[in-house]
Amino acid sequence: MQDMHSNLDSVAEEIQQYLEAEHFVVFRSMSRATDEGTLVYWDVNRQPDFHRFLECALQLGVRLVHFHAREFRQQHREDALEILEEADLTREEKRDLQRRIKDLAIYEGFTCAIELSFDFEGRIYLFELQTDWYEEWQEVLDELEASGPEMDEDSGGYGGFYSNN
Repeated sequence: MQDMHSNLDSVAEEIQQYLEAEHFVVFRSMSRATDEGTLVYWDVNRQPDFHRFLECALQLGVRLVHFHAREFRQQHREDALEILEEADLTREEKRDLQRRIKDLAIYEGFTCAIELSFDFEGRIYLFELQTDWYEEWQEVLDELEASGPEMDEDSGGYGGFYSNN
C-alpha cells in the first residue's frame, strides 16, 4: 500500500475527475478500513492504478464509490506529543520518538492517504494508497499505543489520528 509521492493531492484530484467523468456516485466517507464485515484489499503494489479498481466496480455494475482522502495535520502531531509525555518509555526512547514526530512537521497539510471502496455482495472492496512517510507516522503511533496509558476497549486506541478530517 505504498506510493512514492510525498503528497497525494494530485492523485486525489485525478481520481475525482475520473469519478465525475465516469458518472460514479461519490460518497465522501471516513476511512472504511476498520468497518465491520469482510474487507477485500486491492493489491496496489502490483496494480497501483486506481483506474483498474474503478473499472472492476463498473464491470460489476456498481456506481456508488466511497472516497476518503486523509490530510496530515498539526493537531495530529500535537496530540501525539501529549501522549508521549505519559508514555512508559526511557528518556532516550522518548527523545527518539519526539524527534520522529517533529520531523514529520514538514508534511502538515499534505494528503497522506487515499481510500476508494465499494460494496458488492456483502464485501467491502478497498483501494488504498499511502505515502511512505505516512507509514512512518503509523509506526510512531503503534509505538505510542504500545507504551502509552492503557486504553479501554470503548476508546478504540489512537484511531483519531487516522481519520480526523
